Amino acid sequence: MRLSELGELGLLAELERRGLAEGIEHDAAQLGDGLVATQDSLVEGVHFRLDWLSWQEVGFRAAAVNISDLAASGARPEALLVSLGVPPETELEQALDLYAGLGETGVTVRGGDTTTSERVFVTVTAVGRADRVPGRAGARPGDQLVVTGPLGAAGAAFREQRYVRPPVRVEEGIRLARRAHAMLDLSDGLAQDAGRIAERSRCLVVIDLERVPLAPGAVIEDLAFGEDYELLAATDEPDTFTVVGVCERGEGVELRLQGRSVELGGWEHFTERA
Repeated sequence: MRLSELGELGLLAELERRGLAEGIEHDAAQLGDGLVATQDSLVEGVHFRLDWLSWQEVGFRAAAVNISDLAASGARPEALLVSLGVPPETELEQALDLYAGLGETGVTVRGGDTTTSERVFVTVTAVGRADRVPGRAGARPGDQLVVTGPLGAAGAAFREQRYVRPPVRVEEGIRLARRAHAMLDLSDGLAQDAGRIAERSRCLVVIDLERVPLAPGAVIEDLAFGEDYELLAATDEPDTFTVVGVCERGEGVELRLQGRSVELGGWEHFTERA
């Protein structure tokens, strides 16, 4: 079977089934003593286009999407390890701009690697520390689902052939992690990511779409695009965060709009859309 047919979740399930990986069901790896690590790659032509983004914005984006995984783990970032692949004709100033963008997040680059590549790619490993990591498997019937900010900005921007900067929700993640039973960042679309909480927690996730805060210019369909990098948490104490749904007994995800069920897709890995 090809990976385009299996998908990212299918690949991860196969790795677990064969004992080739373990503890990979959450946004980041817990390594003991509060240490948390995560890694994401951005590939030109898959995750970004250089005619839509500056080199500095690519750097910021590469750091921010990894820091988002730490935020979803209630972790405060401490360091970045960065591997950069670029064509040999890349200008020095372009590479420096990319690293300047990484530094805009306020997290220090402490190491990494460089190599030649036909396409630009940036792989970042982000390391942080957390007092408590909610993970994805603890949501309970009766929990309320909250989000940390408006959704759909990335999808709306993509329709206009541009990107928006990912938000950095570290402080919100740390606050939520004190009480949340499950939490992740919204990178692959609201329905897709909510389904990951539902699957790991073995519950039904019900979301009322009219309660979801939309970014300026966004429509409901943009919630399927992903790349919003807000946090979605299941908790018995919503605090000041926006409640968008509940967890119930059952399985799967149900999206409701004005009382009727609707469907939204999501980002599928091993495809290109940049």
